[in-house]
Amino acid sequence: MAKRGNRVQVILECTEHKTSGRPGTSRYVTTKNRKNTPDRIELKKYNPILRKMTVHKEIK
Repeated sequence: MAKRGNRVQVILECTEHKTSGRPGTSRYVTTKNRKNTPDRIELKKYNPILRKMTVHKEIK
């Protein structure tokens, strides 16, 4: 049987992309340890549509 751990997959979505008016979305999939970081995470990731580093927040 597989172990059931605290590590879960989360989706990160760009916060600046919605206000830019450009079509499409910038999303990344990553994992986090739910025990160490129970709240939603924010990471700076590259947005290829805007061509710059932007803040990506965890969505449900």
